[in-house]
Amino acid sequence: MLTKLGSPRGTPREKTVTESDLSHPKIAVIAAYNEDRFIGSVVLKTRHFVDRVIVVDDGSTDHTAQIAEEAGAVVLRHETNRGKAQAVNTGLIHAREANAALVVLIDADGQHDPAAIPVLIAPVEAQQADVVVGSRFLTVRSTIPRWRVMGQHALTVATNLASGVTLTDSQSGFRALSRRALDTVAFRPKGGFSIESEMQFLVQQHRLTVKEVPVRMTYEEASKRNPFGHGFQVLNGIIALVSQHRPLFFFGVPGLIILIMGIVLGLIVVDRYNTYQNLAVGYALISILLDIIGIQMLFTGIVLHSIRAFLSDNGRS
Repeated sequence: MLTKLGSPRGTPREKTVTESDLSHPKIAVIAAYNEDRFIGSVVLKTRHFVDRVIVVDDGSTDHTAQIAEEAGAVVLRHETNRGKAQAVNTGLIHAREANAALVVLIDADGQHDPAAIPVLIAPVEAQQADVVVGSRFLTVRSTIPRWRVMGQHALTVATNLASGVTLTDSQSGFRALSRRALDTVAFRPKGGFSIESEMQFLVQQHRLTVKEVPVRMTYEEASKRNPFGHGFQVLNGIIALVSQHRPLFFFGVPGLIILIMGIVLGLIVVDRYNTYQNLAVGYALISILLDIIGIQMLFTGIVLHSIRAFLSDNGRS
C-alpha cells in the first residue's frame, strides 16, 4: 500500500538556480529507509535547487517520513520495506504524473552534496544528455574509504563490460534524468541496490545519451549495509541483467568456450588413438558432452538474442 503523507510545507525557499515553469517542475526523488538522522538536512538543502522534493519512505520504522514532511518534501510512504528499486520506481511514477521536466536522484544518507545539483542538471537542461551521472572518480577528490574504492571499481568494470556503456562510476546514486529518460526508465522490482548498474543497461537498450560530471561525496559514518553482502548483491544483479539484456553474450561466450574445450579434448583423444591405437573412452565421452553443452548454449543465446531484437524492434515501431 502506498500512502501520500503530505505536500511541501514551510517558508518559501530562495532558489539559487533559475525558477522553472511550474507546469514542468524540476523534481528531486529521494528513496529513504530509516534515515531520520540525515533526511531533514538533505531535503532542506535540496529544495534550494529544485521545485519539488519527493521522499519515498520505504517502510521506515523511525521518524524519516515525519521529518521529511516537516522539511518541506512530498512524502510517499510504502507500508513495508520493498527495496530501493521499488522506492525509486514509486518516485519516478509520481514525477511523471507531475509532468517533471527533469528528475534528480539523490541519496538520503547525506553523502551527496545538493549544492552540486546545478552542475548535475546542466547537461540535461542544455539537451546534451538524457542521463547525467555524478562521478566520484573524475577530477574531484572525494573522501572515500580505500576498500570502498576498490569494490566500486570492480563493480564498475563488471557493469561496463556487461552493459556496453562505459562510466567511471557505475555505482553512483547521484544522477539527473531528462524527460525522455524519465519516460523510459523503470527498474526491475527485485533490482534492489543494483539499479545503478541496471540504468546502464537501460541507457543501451533505449539508446539514451549519458554524460558524467565530477562531484564530491562524503561518508560521515560507516555504511549500515555489510559491504561484502552489498557487493555480492549488486554482482548478482549484474549477472541477472546480462542474462536479460544481453543473452547472446551471457550464453554465447561461455558456450563458445565450452565448445572449444570439447573440440580440443576430442582432438587429443583422436591423436592418442592414432598414436597408441587406444581409445580413451572417458575423455571421449567428456569431449562429446562438452560439445553438446557448448552448442546448446550457443543456440540458446542466438535464439534469445533474436527474440529480444524482434521484441525491441516491435516496441520502437
